[in-house]
Amino acid sequence: MFESLSDRLQGVLTKLKGRGRLTEADVDAAMREVRLALLEADVNFKVVKEFVASVRVRAVGSDVMKSLTPGQMVVKIVLDELTNLMGGNEARLVLTNRIPNVIMLVGLQGSGKTTAAGKLANLLRKQGKHPMLVACDVYRPAAIDQLETLGRELDIPVFRGEGDDPVLIAQAAVKDAVARMRDVVIIDTAGRLHIDAEMMAEASAIKRAVKPDQVIMVVDSMTGQDAVTAASAFAERVAFDGVIVSKLDGDARGGAALSVKAVTGKPIMFASVGEKLDALEVFHPERMAQRILGMGDVVSLLEKAQESMDAEATEDAEARLRAGKFTLDDFLGQLRQLKKMGSVSDLMAMIPGANKLPKDAKIDEKALAHTEAIIQSMTIAERAKPSLINGSRRERIAAGSGVTVFEVNQMLKQFAEAQKMVKQLQKMQGGGKGKGRRRGGFNIPGMRPPF
Repeated sequence: MFESLSDRLQGVLTKLKGRGRLTEADVDAAMREVRLALLEADVNFKVVKEFVASVRVRAVGSDVMKSLTPGQMVVKIVLDELTNLMGGNEARLVLTNRIPNVIMLVGLQGSGKTTAAGKLANLLRKQGKHPMLVACDVYRPAAIDQLETLGRELDIPVFRGEGDDPVLIAQAAVKDAVARMRDVVIIDTAGRLHIDAEMMAEASAIKRAVKPDQVIMVVDSMTGQDAVTAASAFAERVAFDGVIVSKLDGDARGGAALSVKAVTGKPIMFASVGEKLDALEVFHPERMAQRILGMGDVVSLLEKAQESMDAEATEDAEARLRAGKFTLDDFLGQLRQLKKMGSVSDLMAMIPGANKLPKDAKIDEKALAHTEAIIQSMTIAERAKPSLINGSRRERIAAGSGVTVFEVNQMLKQFAEAQKMVKQLQKMQGGGKGKGRRRGGFNIPGMRPPF
């Protein structure tokens, strides 16, 4: 979503870093470009004005101007101000000792509220909670059916109640949660295509009836400033505690994510970064600011790895690599571990400096799937000893995996390069013995040049 803004800001700041000394004129010229980049990203114009003014005041200070690296200090200032713009610190979901805790989701129709309810329930379950979903959108049967479908997929109970009074349904759901020993209730309320008095009155009535521990608004980042306008209206009439930004993986300009905290005063708690039910992340303003400025996000990358990787399988693979053993089955295992972490393109965005790779070095996600299909089309013997794969076998493997013989040859060539690297590392480590250990990387199919 922030690709265009990221490219623009990085271009501006790179120019500043290349100067030995900065003048006020240099800073003013850079701020004009920053202002234009933020406006094009659909950031609220008042927010842009305040942001640029704040950066300029700090950037023309005597400490910066007299610094040996003024450009670097301006980058730090922009990072700090972007972080503050998006909330500064991580806004945590506050749950109490009450049984059950009640979380109420509000928002316009089409904002992704129902899907967000399922994703939030899934996230809380990973944290050891026992959530229950509540369908209070009595006006759209499809919304109730969708919530029940999500519940079945996640194996999380869904309460739909009886009748058409959402207030009574919410109250009955809280009682039912106690009977079912569910410690978190997530209420999916009804939305409208636009803000109206009826929707606000209904949301207020549910809030008074069940006294939720947290009220969270779901905003669609694809709608830009319309999402911020809606959030402002809710903030005035139905006070909420935080925001879930949905569809942050889309191709919109991202202004809503950058504006909502400054306009409403309410922090972004979570960001939806994909269609899968595990694609809901805690929103970290500083990490997002670092991504926008091309600094990567190593902390989030490590967290994803720890969450996704099988510890036992990883240790076994590491032991085999140190011993110089690396087969096609090992290669396949690494690819599958990588896929568990999500989109490889998204992971690349978290690696510092990856944004500077040439355009032809971008990951081809399809190549990963093709590689997996190719290896799965091989026999056990072929995986253990690729030298067995002659011309006729390559044709059979290509036919079985739905690719060309050329692609099979390319994959085998990449594997041979990775295998050679493993052997070189094993020699440098003395066969896995000795104190000094070096770590290396392997070619990822679809990545050119290899890294």
